[in-house]
Amino acid sequence: MQTILGIDPGIATVGFGVIRSDKGRHELVRCGAILTPAGQRLSVRLQQIYYDTLELIKMFEPDAISVEELFFNNNLTTGISVAHGRGVILLAGQEMQVPMFEYTPLQVKQAITGYGRATKKQMMEMVRRLLNMDTVAKPDDASDALALAITHARFNSSLLNMDGGNNPCSTI
Repeated sequence: MQTILGIDPGIATVGFGVIRSDKGRHELVRCGAILTPAGQRLSVRLQQIYYDTLELIKMFEPDAISVEELFFNNNLTTGISVAHGRGVILLAGQEMQVPMFEYTPLQVKQAITGYGRATKKQMMEMVRRLLNMDTVAKPDDASDALALAITHARFNSSLLNMDGGNNPCSTI
């Protein structure tokens, strides 16, 4: 049984999701969001994200942390702010000596739905189904974080990843 903390980086909202995973079965532990007020200085918001991330790690003692890699679409300014938030999340994980894994949005979509262009709604519904939840996780960032945790669980249990990728049963 492995406990995985998924984190969807941000500044105003940082989604988190904690699952336990064993042999392809996933169980929801908790999900939610770290929220920082818009009126605060960036440095204050980053400090809150850092301390709250440390607290999550202490509380759930994850075996691994799964974080989304940044994808810059149209708004470079927003992307830079998110990069700052992502940086303090990575620092918190490193400081607590928890193995960190990073996945692109495409990798997450493929791991959850099997389709790299899945919509937000499709992703949220698959996360709900995979974790046997009554309703989709809210806010959306929490659902994204759960998807990151499930992605790591699936990658980690893949034959391609066993024995450093040298498993004789792999298809490569």
